[in-house]
Amino acid sequence: MTEITFRDLKGMAEFRAAEALQREVWGEGDLPDPADLMLVIQAEGGLVGGAFAGKDLLGYVFGFPTRDPQVQHSHRLAVLPRARGLGLGARLKFYQRDWCLAHGIARVRWTFDPLRAVNATLNIHRLGAECSVYLPDYYGEMAGINQGLGSDRLMADWTLASPRVAALAAGGPPPPPLGEPLSFVLPEDIERLAQEDPAQAARARGQLRDLLQAAFASGRRVVDFDRTRRVYHLF
Repeated sequence: MTEITFRDLKGMAEFRAAEALQREVWGEGDLPDPADLMLVIQAEGGLVGGAFAGKDLLGYVFGFPTRDPQVQHSHRLAVLPRARGLGLGARLKFYQRDWCLAHGIARVRWTFDPLRAVNATLNIHRLGAECSVYLPDYYGEMAGINQGLGSDRLMADWTLASPRVAALAAGGPPPPPLGEPLSFVLPEDIERLAQEDPAQAARARGQLRDLLQAAFASGRRVVDFDRTRRVYHLF
């Protein structure tokens, strides 16, 4: 494969490519962020960064300013199915980290489905984000690959200059899991479970929600994820 480069998107053709990429990744019915909106948000201080093989857009990350100049909200991260296995998700996030630090931004926040082990591995274990906020049914009913799964979300909070995040960004191996394991094992494939046994998927959603909300109410936070055992670790 051609060497992969990371840079900000430029020109409407590239923003339209990012819009098309969203449709391919999230599926029919999911509403993509429009090309013109992403272009304007970038012009007003947001980030739309891409992973390119030559002129082909393989993945992108989209973040925008918040009420706090020190914080960026990361709204979308996506990699084309044919480009998975190249570590582009983490590489795009570390591109975002470099971009934010260069622009005086200290933290990045985003939401993710706590039942998706792949996302928890990336966000918590590989990137070093932490979580202490649970958002029940945050987006309401969703379409595309999220259809029928509910939209409970964890808020990932990424402190860009923390020693742990800096070590991970430098390419070192993730350290052994921190904290104590939560007494809940994530389904191996929540999408498949929701298709084959919706009632069991709903029970898993409710059980994890109760455990995490109780943990956060007691002052604990998610600090790591054990991808082998598929369990969150709390501190």
